[in-house]
Amino acid sequence: MSDSILLLLIVLVVVCLIVTLAVFLLYSGLMSEVVVKTGSPPVRNVTIAYKYREGSYKDCGATYTESCSIGPKLRPIGVFYDDPKQTPPEKCRYVVGSVLSEGEEKPDEELQKLYEKFGFKLFSLPEVTHAVTTTFPSTTPLSYVLAPYRVYPKISSYIEDRKLCAFPAIEICDANTTNYMFPLSRQTDFFVPEMKEEVKADVKEEDSDEDRGTDITGADSHSDVSSVSGGAPWDSRETSLAASTAASLASSLPLRDLMDANEDIQQRDPGDRVSNESMGSGSSFEELDMEQVEGQEGEERAEQEEEEEEKEERGPEVEDEAQEPLQPMAEKREPLGDGEE
Repeated sequence: MSDSILLLLIVLVVVCLIVTLAVFLLYSGLMSEVVVKTGSPPVRNVTIAYKYREGSYKDCGATYTESCSIGPKLRPIGVFYDDPKQTPPEKCRYVVGSVLSEGEEKPDEELQKLYEKFGFKLFSLPEVTHAVTTTFPSTTPLSYVLAPYRVYPKISSYIEDRKLCAFPAIEICDANTTNYMFPLSRQTDFFVPEMKEEVKADVKEEDSDEDRGTDITGADSHSDVSSVSGGAPWDSRETSLAASTAASLASSLPLRDLMDANEDIQQRDPGDRVSNESMGSGSSFEELDMEQVEGQEGEERAEQEEEEEEKEERGPEVEDEAQEPLQPMAEKREPLGDGEE
């Protein structure tokens, strides 16, 4: 009798553990529905205290803990610039910190000095009207483990299906919810100064590599050919930017290409665009003229072929008609004498 009771208690304990684990997983957000939409972002312009980091996103927990220990009542925030699917983990760039103020509110001076004392810097994130947003529960420590596997695949599919240009990824934690936000405009305004400097340095390195490649081919770096070839990458970057803005996921677009394309668009002379358009229109008119000439020649050839076919069909009849008038002429000449003409 005691063995059966002991067995029953073991089964009951196992069932309770399974139920408790299931409830814990559900409460952590394992089966929570992830609804992705485009609309107003969850925050306005905010001032943050941040630390810039470069490395795997999995290592951001220590900075989160440090930031929360300084201001436990403040909302943690993270801005992630690179796509981990395309960028090596050791080269991923991000910032982690806390929201000091939002909107017209001014940061607390004491908190500001405290954060600066521990090596944090201040930066203001702009306000945007539209962004790709979603939410996920942050009720337990397990929620932060489940969120990347539940949220980011949904957002990536949403952006790819609608061919949006949305980045960087921004996470803002509230009491029991994490808000995810991907801006659809002013993306480069979310770059902290350290990020902008790295992007510019990458652009300079690429340009120097291109110049070295041009010199190796034997072209003079100051010649007209070199200047034209040097301008091609800028045009290709602008084209890739426009195409990705209309047809692809923004996270797949290199950040340095976006910075370069924006600067190129701003510095481009309007007269160059007008001349390009006039050249394009002139070439289109020439193509229309060529098509008209070809159409006329085709019609003339068709008419000639039809006439030749008619002549071939009417050939025997024409010969008979031509021979018939000759017979009366011969008959008229028979009565004439030898000396008459």
